[in-house]
Amino acid sequence: MAESTPTQPAGIDTEAIRAAARNLEDGAVTSGYQGNRQAVIKMLNDALATELVCINRYKRHYYTVSGRENAAIKAEFLAHANEEQQHADWLAERIVQLNGDPDFNPATLLARSHAEYDASEDVQSMVRANLIAERVAIEAYRQMIQQIDDTDPTTRHLLIKIMASEEEHADDMRDMLTEHG
Repeated sequence: MAESTPTQPAGIDTEAIRAAARNLEDGAVTSGYQGNRQAVIKMLNDALATELVCINRYKRHYYTVSGRENAAIKAEFLAHANEEQQHADWLAERIVQLNGDPDFNPATLLARSHAEYDASEDVQSMVRANLIAERVAIEAYRQMIQQIDDTDPTTRHLLIKIMASEEEHADDMRDMLTEHG
């Protein structure tokens, strides 16, 4: 029985792919990248600013909530702060993959953030502020996903993953608002 040689699927030009891959300057960005890289990096940096503001807001709420009756809320604030940190890390990594510089400049965070910082003193106001911020993040990610469309599947996938997490956060905050309201 003769061995058959595997054939390339139609439309795959292996030699052209290999030749283009030898351009090492662009790291993970290949010649087939169809996104507007600078626009995507700006979008991601704005999302990064949003996540950093959210981390700070959740951390402040975590440290300022007191009382045994608020232990579960306090723990939830900390868990959300940690998840927002993970989102920030993912965004920064993607910015670097796109040959950009993640912008952690504290002087411009609030101006670039979609969400607002909150200095509420009472638990209900904190939960309400966090729910609003999560809803802002969800809508911002939805719009970014829509703008990117199919031009950058990796970034789109990342934003969808983060948006799903933000939706869970919003559900948690809404449940807290109704349970403790």
